[in-house]
Amino acid sequence: MGIYEELVARGLIAQVTNEEEIRTMINAGKAKFYIGFDCTADSLTAGHFMALTLMKRLQQAGNQPVALIGGGTTMIGDPSGRTDMRKMLTKEDIDHNAECFKRQMERFIEFGEGKAMMVNNADWLLDLNYVELLREVGACFSVNNMLRAECYKQRMEKGLSFLEFNYMIMQSYDFYHLFKTYGVNMQFGGDDQWSNMLGGTELIRRKLGKDAHCMTITLLTDSQGKKMGKTAGNAVWLDPAKTSPYDFYQYWRNVEDDDVMKCIRMLTFLPLSQIDEMEKWEGLQLNEAKEILAYELTNMVHGKEEADKAQATARALFSGAGDLENMPSTTLDAADLQDGSIGLLTILVKAGLAPSNGEARRLVQQGGVSVDDVKVTDPQTRYDEAALKNGIVVKKGKKVFHKVTL
Repeated sequence: MGIYEELVARGLIAQVTNEEEIRTMINAGKAKFYIGFDCTADSLTAGHFMALTLMKRLQQAGNQPVALIGGGTTMIGDPSGRTDMRKMLTKEDIDHNAECFKRQMERFIEFGEGKAMMVNNADWLLDLNYVELLREVGACFSVNNMLRAECYKQRMEKGLSFLEFNYMIMQSYDFYHLFKTYGVNMQFGGDDQWSNMLGGTELIRRKLGKDAHCMTITLLTDSQGKKMGKTAGNAVWLDPAKTSPYDFYQYWRNVEDDDVMKCIRMLTFLPLSQIDEMEKWEGLQLNEAKEILAYELTNMVHGKEEADKAQATARALFSGAGDLENMPSTTLDAADLQDGSIGLLTILVKAGLAPSNGEARRLVQQGGVSVDDVKVTDPQTRYDEAALKNGIVVKKGKKVFHKVTL
């Protein structure tokens, strides 16, 4: 089985422009492909996993990845999948976020001479002259076709800014520039990017001739990706300072039964023969599959030591043994106390278990909080210095544990 056939078997391919050419190029290790990452935060999320693992798979098969940091396109904002305009970031914010992305990508992709490349589209987009861009690129785009693109249609009712309308042109120019400058012959992205990516292919053909062979596109299926990266309204980050290895492990341990085998197939590097056997698992065996998924991905992002700790902690807590050493924790200091004690609602907020006192109050009143295995339903409950000295274990729902210590 070639690498292209493996991608298909793992359920990763959604749409392609010319499959036979793509198949031949990828299987021969001749693809020099790029995936773009807009720098809207200072960490990648679980939602980026498909792109990162895809780059790793293709690199292992001899193909060359190009990680495109969207320092320029982030200043415009992609309207795809959004109902409102994205918050505008400063150049300083974007540069900082780009540096954070680089450090995290290095856990997946091997960079260096003849290996993976990392480029930032700010290096060419920010220097473009507007009138020259209109003359060189603008004539290659039909406004009628652009308005038919799904990424724009869904925004028309609420309003689409002219700033965002330019995003397709900027993304298309990226492929054109990478093709001319670095010989990049393929682009990957989520299937919600199909229209934008076709724009890049068409631009290359219009500018360089229809016989250009380095313009192929293939798209990752994005339906599963959109379910990843967020839980309970909060992003699941790859940065351990934002999502602890234990919480990261628990996120994957708690995926829905219907999703666990999809995630294992798409995101892990387990052999397909092993996964095919696991597809037969039912009932309690799905919990074992979830443990395998959680361990494999935590190991990939945070390393074996942290994956071992997270798994041991999760097993101990759910068995009632309660391994406090490796549990996610928050340390309070004397300034957090008022008259020698602190309220449960404040504890929940400081531990990141609730975004506000109001949400914390509702959580407590609905019976969703236990402290040291005792359900607490009174929002006025307080804990003094003596109770906090050795630490208390706060349990949110059935699966989230957190140690709080003074």
